[in-house]
Amino acid sequence: MRSGYAEFRFGWPVVFASAIGIGLGMSPLPFYTIGVFVAPLSAEFGWRVDQIMLALPIFTFGALFVSPAVGFITDRVGVRKVVLTSIVLFSLTMMSFSLNTGSTAMYLILWCLLAVTGAGTLPITWTRAVNGWFFHKRGLALGFTLVGTGIFGAMAKIYAAYLIELVGWRWAYVGVGALPLVIALPMAYLFFREPDDPAVAEKSAALREAVSVPEASTLGGMTVRAALKDWRFWLLAYAFIPISFAVGGPIPNLERMMDAKGFTTEEAVLLASVIGYAVVVGRVLGGFLLDHFWAPAIAAILLSIPAAASLMLAQPELSFMMAAIAIFVLGLAAGVEYDLMAYLVSRYFGMRHYSAIYGSLYGFFAFGAGFGPYIFGRSFSETGSYDSILQISAIAFLVGALPLFLLGRYRDFSPKPKE
Repeated sequence: MRSGYAEFRFGWPVVFASAIGIGLGMSPLPFYTIGVFVAPLSAEFGWRVDQIMLALPIFTFGALFVSPAVGFITDRVGVRKVVLTSIVLFSLTMMSFSLNTGSTAMYLILWCLLAVTGAGTLPITWTRAVNGWFFHKRGLALGFTLVGTGIFGAMAKIYAAYLIELVGWRWAYVGVGALPLVIALPMAYLFFREPDDPAVAEKSAALREAVSVPEASTLGGMTVRAALKDWRFWLLAYAFIPISFAVGGPIPNLERMMDAKGFTTEEAVLLASVIGYAVVVGRVLGGFLLDHFWAPAIAAILLSIPAAASLMLAQPELSFMMAAIAIFVLGLAAGVEYDLMAYLVSRYFGMRHYSAIYGSLYGFFAFGAGFGPYIFGRSFSETGSYDSILQISAIAFLVGALPLFLLGRYRDFSPKPKE
């Protein structure tokens, strides 16, 4: 137990930098703030909700094709180079949304470009380095690493809403887009390095002396070709599509969903921000449980419970407290999913081609998460309510979560002794 926690003495700078980098990266910033920009964009350009949310499927297709490529590049040129370059490009692209003059084509092109430039800021890159520094407490380390999405996701909603009211939506895009450049880039430059980086050779050697870490934790594993032939890869690919749809669909629509339930704008923004704090709890709780129990069982249980939350939000009469509880439970699921993907890839496929395999699986995750918000928005545009699609998402949680029980025991990639 003690030796496991000793890993944090050496790996905390990477966890710290990664938490900020992921929190201010492509995963949360565009996704959590798009709902805040719906009202001002609709008011200025006359766009419907589903027109604005169409950006997320475009975003998804970009991530679907780019994330595997980023994984391959990361495995070959090193994660640090990919991360630093992507932060700069992602930040500049995010700020460029302020230049839109009402062209929906330009709006959608920018979302596609955002997926290309920001793919290096996804957990695909950051978690590779974290997994390299941690073995015994890998789940907890990943949990702390990924809390950034919840913390900065919640803050970004409030920050964007404040800027829109103070200086308008154009400068709000500039303010949100500048965050990775001003905060994440310096932190990554100073603290983000893999264990095999010559700059941290002494620290890496000290870690190996202080903590017993199998060589396979950083070197062993399957090739991408072998992973693609493995049924577990395709089971995970299948499971993550309905799960990401059910988790990702409501989040960008929460402000409009709460408005449709009769809450004021201030109450709607406050309720929507609950999702971010719940994600933080889900990250840490999920990471702790992954280190102590069989991960597929933990995931199946924690990702089934939000089915009840979806049904709660679909009720005709919704109190503030009931809405807050349901959104919090959805946030717990959002907190578990990223930890789960990173952890399962490392345990079932190893670290040899971690980023490429993770990137390939992330494409399926992005597919569900990208189309979910658009389908939710489309359902609202056609029916004036989110109730029907919330009932469908409740089923999606169960359809995606329960098959995880079939994954079986973890794989051992330790070198086989010579006869």
